[in-house]
Amino acid sequence: MTTNDQAAASFAVHIPDAELEPEPLDPAQIISGEPVVTGKVLLESADGKQVRGIWQITPGVVTDTEANELFVVVSGRATVAVEGGATLEIGPGDACVLREGDRTTWTVHETLRKAYHISL
Repeated sequence: MTTNDQAAASFAVHIPDAELEPEPLDPAQIISGEPVVTGKVLLESADGKQVRGIWQITPGVVTDTEANELFVVVSGRATVAVEGGATLEIGPGDACVLREGDRTTWTVHETLRKAYHISL
């Protein structure tokens, strides 16, 4: 389910089994391996500034510039190195907060699936 209407009916999604759609990576982001990204937007505000969804990445090493995001890892494991900051070891059940503009390097050890909320 994807909706742009904050007043839409309440719903539940079983995150581990949710079908995701391809979200191609920019080849310039890939440092090593052949990581594949998939995802699904579950809810987006009418102004596009709040996005909630599910995101998954297969093993490999990629770089990213982050949005203001809170996510919870559902499955998999990764090391997220924040340039000039912490190195985060994340796995199932971990909540993570990334700040807008953080430059990160993701080393994905096991296919990682997360539920996220992004504020733009």
